[in-house]
Amino acid sequence: MKNLVCPISDQRVNEQVTRFNAMFAILTLTLAFVLNSTVLFVFLMADFFIRAFTELKFSPISFVSHYLSNALSLPVKLIDKAPKIFAARLGFIMTTLIAGLYLFDLEISSIVVASILILFASLEFLFAICVGCMIYTYLILPFYKK
Repeated sequence: MKNLVCPISDQRVNEQVTRFNAMFAILTLTLAFVLNSTVLFVFLMADFFIRAFTELKFSPISFVSHYLSNALSLPVKLIDKAPKIFAARLGFIMTTLIAGLYLFDLEISSIVVASILILFASLEFLFAICVGCMIYTYLILPFYKK
């Protein structure tokens, strides 16, 4: 794990908030399948889009996560924001794929992709392990090295 290279920025985010974001992504995905709700898939897709591609301070989920972190008086632990933006982009791609598969009645395929996303989010939520850094190190960075 020491050899992982993550994207770097000068911006910082609270790790507690990112872990709550992961928890809410897990809950939203699970609820979307249980309720058979494409609206929840689109909501999660939009939330990932806001976090990944806009300069807005909060997405709906990150707003609730920030509020919850403050309400529970959890200690602030600032971490680099760039890996979380990369992870949000992966989340956006995966939720777009999940929603598309689900809309085309490829439910098993959408569940497989959702399970992978839930695994990634669970690692973030439970252990603060960023799979986005692993993907960046082994699948993206080799194409940018000169």
